[in-house]
Amino acid sequence: MTQTAIPCTLMRGGTSRGPYFLAADLPDSREGIAEVLLAAMGSPDARQIDGLGGATTLTSKVCIVSPAASGEKQQVDYLFAQVSVDKAFVDFGPTCGNMLAGIGPFAIEKGLVPAKDGETSVMIRAVNTGALIESVVQTPGGRVTYDGDAAIAGVPGTAAPIVLNFADAVGGATGRLMPTGNAKDAIEGVEVTCLDVAMPVVIARAKDLGKTARESAKELDADRDFMERIERIRRAASVAMGMGDATGKVMPKFAMVAEAAGGTGIAARYFTPLACHEAMAVTGGICIATACMLPGTVAESLARIGPNERETIVLEHPTGHMEAVISTRRAGNESVEVLGGGTLRTARKLMAGEVFIPARIWAGRPTA
Repeated sequence: MTQTAIPCTLMRGGTSRGPYFLAADLPDSREGIAEVLLAAMGSPDARQIDGLGGATTLTSKVCIVSPAASGEKQQVDYLFAQVSVDKAFVDFGPTCGNMLAGIGPFAIEKGLVPAKDGETSVMIRAVNTGALIESVVQTPGGRVTYDGDAAIAGVPGTAAPIVLNFADAVGGATGRLMPTGNAKDAIEGVEVTCLDVAMPVVIARAKDLGKTARESAKELDADRDFMERIERIRRAASVAMGMGDATGKVMPKFAMVAEAAGGTGIAARYFTPLACHEAMAVTGGICIATACMLPGTVAESLARIGPNERETIVLEHPTGHMEAVISTRRAGNESVEVLGGGTLRTARKLMAGEVFIPARIWAGRPTA
């Protein structure tokens, strides 16, 4: 069988993993890209045995990177693709803040961004949402290093820190901080906050769902009545947020929150959306942390927030914790303007080479 070889780099980004491609090495159309990615990842198949996928949503992700057009604020464009494990479907709707951690190192190593001695700032545009993110990568001697002392929950060992700053995180998917126009809404009999900061998320108090937000991901996934209930809430909220029918789509996401067991920050469980995230998504974590800073939300009184306009909020998740830094500006009428959010992640290059797909799916670019 004739096959097409496509260059790619397999990387861990935050608590996720998948191949990173240059856009120039893939088809021009989204439809063509989707067909190639399904073949490359081995979908649809519960084991993804015939591809690079790891048989979970966190390990069936793809990043596609290209240089930005001249005159743009960003240096590179980042298109994220969530490849379904067991369905022939590729979702280009959301972005992924964990995989985002690998974009800076990948762009530098591919020559899209020149490295500086010490650390290199890479400006990235998330094509899926339009968000602009600064990624600060460690580059001693003008070379990317993956070795360091930074640790993140959900990943063994340590690595070089990568700081992600979301400069224009508000309203990326809906155009509004609070897409329904309200700090709280009653949906399917449950009080929720619908917020669009880095990722549109429907947030509810765990106690209103009969939970504590301290359950394991496996425990929550096994409660089918609970999972069906939050999916109904998510779909109804999506319509209220102006995002239409969310059936079969991964946005908006859903989260539940409670007081933190550790006494500071907030306990949170985040859904992807049909399974509980085993850790915490970067974009989702920023959105949840922002809810803690805003008056009137379901999360307002759950975390202890100081008077500062820049606060670090600790989110407790199933495998540890994540810190999100939220910047706000308080107006005289007690309203709060969200300026941005950020967090620290790590990434590691796992393998570089070529992935092979059947030539009948895509024969590749013609060669001279």
